[in-house]
Amino acid sequence: MDRVILHCDMNGFFASVELLDYPHLKDKPMAVCGNPENRHGIILAKNELAKAYGIVTAETLWQARKKCPELQVVPPHHDKYKHYSKLINEIYLRYTDMVEPFSVDESWLDVTGSLKLFGSGVEIADDIRQTVKSELGLTLSAGVSFNKIFAKMGSDYKKPDATTTITRENYKDLLWPLDIRAMFFVGKATSEKLQSFGIKTIGELAASDRASLISLLGKQGGVIHDYANGLDMTPVLRFDQLEKIKSVGNGTTFRRNLTGAEDIKTGVLGLSDTVASRLRKYKMKAFGVKVDIKDPQFKVISRQMQLDNPTNLTEVIADTAMDIIAKHWRMRDPIRMLTVTAINLCDENQAQQLSLFAEENISTEKEEKAERAMDDIRKKFGDSAITFGSVIGNDIGLDR
Repeated sequence: MDRVILHCDMNGFFASVELLDYPHLKDKPMAVCGNPENRHGIILAKNELAKAYGIVTAETLWQARKKCPELQVVPPHHDKYKHYSKLINEIYLRYTDMVEPFSVDESWLDVTGSLKLFGSGVEIADDIRQTVKSELGLTLSAGVSFNKIFAKMGSDYKKPDATTTITRENYKDLLWPLDIRAMFFVGKATSEKLQSFGIKTIGELAASDRASLISLLGKQGGVIHDYANGLDMTPVLRFDQLEKIKSVGNGTTFRRNLTGAEDIKTGVLGLSDTVASRLRKYKMKAFGVKVDIKDPQFKVISRQMQLDNPTNLTEVIADTAMDIIAKHWRMRDPIRMLTVTAINLCDENQAQQLSLFAEENISTEKEEKAERAMDDIRKKFGDSAITFGSVIGNDIGLDR
């Protein structure tokens, strides 16, 4: 018996959540967009009316308004999206414990063991769509198939608010005529390589010689060839056994360019504070720190450094990031964007080397207690309730 896999994809998630608070915009072209004054003026999500004007995610607000001058824009509220994502996954968990989030607005469900309780895969998908709509006021599209890849492609096949079934009997008719860009995991660069090789549709990909694809694309060539032929046995992870995260990062485009050591230190400290608090939330520590720097000409460099002992402390992460920048960047050169990422993660209880100097161990313990106290204050009073003094009143756009 084939597995029955669902992929549920929320329709215009950020925009749909915002419309719950801005119902008067429901019948107008509307988008969620960062603040252009802070140089964050990028379209993050749009409703169906805006989509009809050709507005796409990741284009600038200036480009979007050229297409649709009457476009209504609201700012993003990421805490709100996380809240609704949690509620949506709680609905999925009523049907199965095999729920694997793919992003904040997408999840796979393996409902093979739930068919006797709730009906067929299509019936479960339709029931989930109706439940999410009635309880949360949001819509989703669902794909039902015998593997994760085709379930994902099914949820993309028809939008909004629809269920598409892709079976062993119909996948060639439904998917093979589609443009190669519709294949999951085939991006712009890969599609250009495939097209130069004469492969323009998913069907042509499926019919291609697998060894030739591996020569062209490396290991990925064999993977997407298998996917196009329905050969995917990847399991859906249980919700309580999801893979541990591999990195925790935070980055921002600043309101103005950073210039000089003090400016850079303020930016690094603010970003490192968020990274460290997230690590503690996930009960993890990092053995390394990575820094990505983008200059005003959009040139990017990326450097990293390993630590002798894992950490989830702001000042250790910030000091390491500053060391990286000092070694690889001229402090007088302007910085448009910075990202600080904790890498090589481990459980926070993993044993570490104790310093030969007792006062260093005591100092580390005190710092950890102080930062966990900050976590408690933020949890009770909000993320902006407490921060480091040097970050307060900054003019570079560091809002937690």
